[in-house]
Amino acid sequence: MPQINLGILGLGTVGSGVVKLIQEHADLLSKKIGASLCIKKIADLNLESPRGIKLDRSLLTTDGNEVVEDKEIQIVVELIGGIEAARDFSLKALRNGKHLVTANKALLALHGQEIYWAAAQNKVNLGFEASVCGGIPILRSLREGLVANRIQLMMGIINGTANYILTQMSEEGRDFASALAEAQEKGYAEADPTFDVEGYDSAHKLQILSSIAYGGYVDFDRIYVEGISSISPLDIKYAREFGYKIKLLAIAKESKGRLEVRVHPTLIPEHYILASVGGVFNAVYMKGDAVGPLLFYGQGAGQMPTASAVVSDIVEIAQDILSGRPSRSNSLPLRKAEEAGIQIMDVSEARSRYYLRVSALDKPGVLSRVSGILGDHHISIASVIQKERHAESSVPVVMMTHEAREGDARGALKEIDQLEVITAETICIRVDGE
Repeated sequence: MPQINLGILGLGTVGSGVVKLIQEHADLLSKKIGASLCIKKIADLNLESPRGIKLDRSLLTTDGNEVVEDKEIQIVVELIGGIEAARDFSLKALRNGKHLVTANKALLALHGQEIYWAAAQNKVNLGFEASVCGGIPILRSLREGLVANRIQLMMGIINGTANYILTQMSEEGRDFASALAEAQEKGYAEADPTFDVEGYDSAHKLQILSSIAYGGYVDFDRIYVEGISSISPLDIKYAREFGYKIKLLAIAKESKGRLEVRVHPTLIPEHYILASVGGVFNAVYMKGDAVGPLLFYGQGAGQMPTASAVVSDIVEIAQDILSGRPSRSNSLPLRKAEEAGIQIMDVSEARSRYYLRVSALDKPGVLSRVSGILGDHHISIASVIQKERHAESSVPVVMMTHEAREGDARGALKEIDQLEVITAETICIRVDGE
């Protein structure tokens, strides 16, 4: 039977999961490929930590160059994470004519075009299914199953840490700090959770999703990013009274060649399927002009779901090698979005409804002053909640607006927060849903 040689960079959680899956499913994989997968070399800086897998010590090295420069290795699997070292090794592998599989979302979101061009110029394949939504095969669906569709909308919960925190706040009544602490105790959140809770991890994934879906490379700095650290139990409570739940959503909407891409907390109706996605699970709602609405749901992280996606790329590339099929670089977003005829919309032009929680002194005329400012900025109020009454102290005034332009909303909030009766910065959360 033919043999496909692999080199693995990184033997951490996902790397050891990939080795485990290849070892345990060797017979199954060889039948599907028509060749055996042989792990020829594994590089990791720490070769002593326990990983729960059995390995021949002769396969291990601390020098990644031994992997990317080995002439017998056909597929390099990059799982070291981070940016610079991963970028260097990935480019070396591609330039040495090796196919590359990576789960590195940050690398692709920030340096993807360089990686894509290196793969195309060297006529090798690049697999990155595991970079978005773990075990959910969403990128392959976009590139193959939905290729005949113009994707009108993508709206997804694509960070399990943030979703776990918001689920705990909603279902258990926790505040943000205690929900985050529990997520860290359970291993769902890093010691430094900034990338997860401030939306950057979701934005990295949205960059990859939107670039593939719309056929043009979306610059990461064009994605509007806002996190969940300012969400309080009060907002969870009032959202529920309005019939909504709060989720951290990654959103891409396209209309007439104009694309808006943004990540932020969002109120969505409680009856929506996305609203029921709890814990660390991921889900992406998508709408194509031909296929209509679709929902992708599953485990978006974790050792074995992510390893499953990595191995799926390995298998696909191995099959291409055996059949002599040319590289699939034409499916990569090699051109900038603008070169592909896609105009990225500035977030100030986006339109949405808004949930506003204004902290104001309980004095006569406050609501009329606030509503007057909103009216001056072409924003009308749909409904208001003001229950607590404490003379001469701060009370929340909660409003739901009709659809308005983002730039107008920002201008109104800046003016409202300068009023002498306002005691804290106004909380503003967008409201979305078809």
